[in-house]
Amino acid sequence: MRNDHQPHAVVIGSGFGGLAAAVRLGAKGYRVSVLEKLDAPGGRAYVYKQDGFTFDAGPTIVTAPYLFEELWKLCGKKLSDDVTLKPIAPFYRIRFNDGTTFDYSDDKADVLRQIAQFCPDDVAAYDRFMKASEAIFKVGFEQLGDMPFNNFTDMVKIAPDMIKLESYRSVYGLVSKYFRDPRLRVVFSFHPLLVGGNPFNATSVYCLITFLEKHWGVHFAMGGTGKLAEGLVKLIIGQGNTVRYNQDVREIIVENGAATGVRLASGEVIDADIVVSNADSAWTYRYLLPAAVRSRWTDRKIEKARYSMSLFLWYFGTKKQYPDVKHHTIMLGPRYKELVTDIFKRKICADDFSLYLHRPTATDPSLAPEGCDTFYVLSPVPHMDSGINWPAKAESYRKLIAKELSNTILPDLENQVVTSRMLTPLDFQDRLSSFRGAAFGLEPILTQSAWFRPHNKSEDIDRLYLVGAGTHPGAGLPGVLSSARVLDALVPDAHTLVKS
Repeated sequence: MRNDHQPHAVVIGSGFGGLAAAVRLGAKGYRVSVLEKLDAPGGRAYVYKQDGFTFDAGPTIVTAPYLFEELWKLCGKKLSDDVTLKPIAPFYRIRFNDGTTFDYSDDKADVLRQIAQFCPDDVAAYDRFMKASEAIFKVGFEQLGDMPFNNFTDMVKIAPDMIKLESYRSVYGLVSKYFRDPRLRVVFSFHPLLVGGNPFNATSVYCLITFLEKHWGVHFAMGGTGKLAEGLVKLIIGQGNTVRYNQDVREIIVENGAATGVRLASGEVIDADIVVSNADSAWTYRYLLPAAVRSRWTDRKIEKARYSMSLFLWYFGTKKQYPDVKHHTIMLGPRYKELVTDIFKRKICADDFSLYLHRPTATDPSLAPEGCDTFYVLSPVPHMDSGINWPAKAESYRKLIAKELSNTILPDLENQVVTSRMLTPLDFQDRLSSFRGAAFGLEPILTQSAWFRPHNKSEDIDRLYLVGAGTHPGAGLPGVLSSARVLDALVPDAHTLVKS
């Protein structure tokens, strides 16, 4: 049981970073209060239930499951007590605009067979690339993923390894060093898009994802990703701590250079010995802290930083099933590099698109009524700097996507949809408090990675810590869970702060 003499930690936001941080702080002896703006946990992993269908709002790909297993172990439990993870095969089906497909998996023989069909000369490239991916993984993930970057000397120490591993290249650039076929270059370089990055600009450190997936596989949480969020909330409550919903934090209170609590939209003030923000890092500094207390993350620096793309998501349920559609499908449009340039640089929402289609009922039929399918389709789009009027554009854009899906892998879709909802960049900005509506925070380029990212221990405010996609190491479930893991080395044990 917790008592008022134990140091109090306030966690802003119940995304996976915030929930993982709360569990870890509870294990360190803190009395923890998680404050969530929405009416349920998860943040970007919120769950919508509508007309008998269950929709995961965001993350659907679980890799590095040991990071979840660690959290359950800290509470003396097993992940399998609350959540069943099921391996997905293939990891993804990649569909090119001409209708050809590549099933991406950890089945080496099958992957080599498909490479040979695309380009026989590239078969030998696979092992060489995987060896490079493993080398990057061993440094970028195993050594640096949960390492605090508090000082620039930390960056200097890793510089030789980063140079040796060619982290100055982009993901697409490093992949192109190994593969000659342009389609295979796409197959092995799309991963940064899953964490908000441009494959042509994102540092090649993100090539580690290829080995990470091969090493642990790609999994799905039965019942939906929301089951993981529910499980973490159960752990937090089991530690004697609390998760409060409909609690909109408007200010982090700072006294004598240290965070001492938060103020809610209701006016309520909650005192704290430490504050952990799982809110978007740019939003945290720009809107939750007054400019007078910020010396590094000034308004000017925040405005000048580069941010990830945003997303347009359409969640829909169909009255029939599409059994030939895989759990994860990446549908590539007629353009690739040009489209990515439109999104990241020109801030244009083009009439053509590349899509990620999620069909969780391929693995878990319980997410839809009997005989039906649950889907969401995701289209990368520019963040709010584009100036697009999304309330006016959303429905016409949805219809374009529906038509494309109907013409390709979901025939007669328009006549099969029985429930529908959308999420636009405006929702990321207003509902999820993401700066500029960027779905993944800061863009993952080399000059915004590691020490150059907002630190997990605030550079400006004592006793303020950051977790989530916008801090080190970055977006994606392994990234945000690792950001909470970093706190183990940064936050003092509660007994050192015990009140008399």
